Order: sequence, then structure tokens, then C-alpha cells
Amino acid sequence: MSSQLVEDPDQKQTRDKNKLHKRLRRETGKAIADFNMIEDGDRVMVCISGGKDSLTMLDILMNLQKRAPIDFELLAVNLDQKQPGFPEEVLPAYFESIDVDYTILEEDTYSLVTDMVPQGKTYCGWCSRFRRGILYKFAKQHGYNKIALGHHRDDIVATLFLNLFHGGKLKAMPPKLLSDDGANVVIRPLAYCREKDIERYAKLMGMPIIPCDLCGSQDNLQRQVIKEMLLTWDRQFPGRVETIFRAVTDVVPSHLADVSLFDFDKLGSERIILRSPPKIRRL
Repeated sequence: MSSQLVEDPDQKQTRDKNKLHKRLRRETGKAIADFNMIEDGDRVMVCISGGKDSLTMLDILMNLQKRAPIDFELLAVNLDQKQPGFPEEVLPAYFESIDVDYTILEEDTYSLVTDMVPQGKTYCGWCSRFRRGILYKFAKQHGYNKIALGHHRDDIVATLFLNLFHGGKLKAMPPKLLSDDGANVVIRPLAYCREKDIERYAKLMGMPIIPCDLCGSQDNLQRQVIKEMLLTWDRQFPGRVETIFRAVTDVVPSHLADVSLFDFDKLGSERIILRSPPKIRRL
């Protein structure tokens, strides 16, 4: 009888971690190249919420920084919004352990949001608006010309359906965006990465994940409903979410109905001569 070799659990974990790292690094590098997200001399402010997405983004960007043929600067920035119970010591300790420059901003947006939003309504809109304003202002004042956010491919697809179902717009979340005032360029390096890969990688790396206890604790959020729909599709129809994302990257304006994207007025303005149908010879 031949004995079957059993792989050591630690070896398997290391192999899985390396495999995921290579995949995430490849996809992140491709997104950066496709959208020209980072250029030589850029000062990139990496926004860290404490979730799996932003921590994974920081890890991959730090790795790419060491290998890239260009020089760019990274600064990890966390906004402490003074939510009750937030473990404010966790992220500074982690940043120091991985030897990255970092800044912790402190603004009590929690009290503002909970005072402004009626009971039963979601906090996400006002919370993100306050957070965005504070981060944009910091980047502008300190000369960081790129702001990196940790949104991934599944976030982009979910935003597409949120706008479709609730906003009446065929609109998603762009991998690269110029802010309304033209002062900040927002980039999403994980735009090509799958959430399940990010989640698995963060777990294998032992990253100190801090859950959001503000909006994350509210029920019936529309984004969560959309996310559950996509997860169901992914289980029942593997590959469907990937196909939807490809559709976001391959738009055909002439087959939609937006007159600002395609000049339907001129379509068919020239005289079209139709050939006579061929005569049918009866036997």
C-alpha cells in the first residue's frame, strides 16, 4: 500500500497566503496601470478605516512601493470619529509594527451624526460626508495629491445596482475620480479585486480588523440588501458577478438611450437606399 502524503496545515496556510498575495498584487497593479492611478513623485494618502479592505490595500501598496520602477510616498491616515468603544490603540500599534508612516485624525463626527439623523434612519450618508470632508481637507493642506480608498470590485458592482434600483442612474463607483472642487484625485487600487479574496487574505495575515459599530449595526441598509443579492447570485450562478463587472468596463453608448453620450440626431440623417427584396422564383 502506498502512503498518502498529508500537507502540513501551516504549509498550506503559507501557500494559500502567498497565492492570494500574488493575485491581489497582480490585480492591484493592473488597476493602477489601467487608470494611471499612481505616478512618479506622487504623495498618496491611504485612508484606513480599520476594516479588511483598507488594511489589505495598505499591505499591497506597501509591497508594490518596494517593487515599482517609480518613487511614490505613502501615508496611512485613520480618522477616529469618537465612536463609543472604538479601540484607539489598535491601529497605531499595527502601523508601527509594519513600519509605515501614519497619522491619526480625531474628530467627533459620531455625536454630530447621531444628533442629526432621525431615529430609524441610516447614518451612512452624513457619516461618509463628514469623513470625506475631513480627509479631503487634510490631504489638501498637507500636499497629498492622491487619496486611496479601499473599495473593491464587489463594492463597484453593488453601487451600480444601488444607483439602478434607487437612483434611476446607470452609474457605479469609478476607480479614479477628480473631486468636485478639483483639488483631490481619489483612487481605488482594489477595483479589480474580489471581496472574498480580500477577506481571506486579511484573515490569513492576522490583520487587526475593527468592525464599524455605527452604520454596520443598523438593519435593512439598502447596500446590505444588494450585497446579499449578489452573494446569492455568486452561489447560485458562479461567474455572474464577474460578468456584471466586465459590463461596467465595456459600455456601448449607442445601445443605451442617453442623448448626451451618443448623437442619435445624426443617426440615419443621410438618405439610406434599401435594396429591393430578391424575387422568389417559383418552380
